[in-house]
Amino acid sequence: MSDFRTNLSEIRRPGILMRAVRFALADYHRPTALKRFAPEENRPERIVSKLFETEARIEEIRQSGASTYSICDHIEVLAALVAECRLLQPRTAAG
Repeated sequence: MSDFRTNLSEIRRPGILMRAVRFALADYHRPTALKRFAPEENRPERIVSKLFETEARIEEIRQSGASTYSICDHIEVLAALVAECRLLQPRTAAG
């Protein structure tokens, strides 16, 4: 399995976008987000891979300046990506 947390930490996006993502995480609703961004996937690793692909496509649109860019979609997919990566993170015992 890839280290999704490392891949996520390497994403460089505008600070204001990432601040919006942190706020959006509070309202993250997994069934709705996954139905929208990864409808065919049911394995956690595949879901995260699909979210990375979707985010990369949206980022390309943002950087190109195309009128089809949706900041709402970008925030939603990044929030889903962060939340899903957190779910894949193995829990470690404190101590």
